[in-house]
Amino acid sequence: MLHCNMNTLPANPWVLEDLLADLVHARRNQDLGRLALLAYCEVKSWARQTGKTDIADWATRMFTENPCVSREDFLAKIDTLITALERHRQIWGVAAAPLDRPGRPACNLPRE
Repeated sequence: MLHCNMNTLPANPWVLEDLLADLVHARRNQDLGRLALLAYCEVKSWARQTGKTDIADWATRMFTENPCVSREDFLAKIDTLITALERHRQIWGVAAAPLDRPGRPACNLPRE
């Protein structure tokens, strides 16, 4: 069962929903430390797991190559990141199916 969940977690659209909710909440409260943690660790990890290397690279460069010189600059970059993730959510939202469907197994792996 764990193997089944590990294989399906990165493509799970709800992971992106949770990540976006955390980002928007931290942005609304202007919690710079939380925003930095989410952008550098969580967004980068999600992007790598789902094959979105452009977002992962951008999140890395945001902190390593072009560090922000002001609070407003940092928040503007976070807004750009949120917009990019929302575009991915809209794309996945059309094709995403509900997670729990009665009568269907959660995983297609054969049982031993």
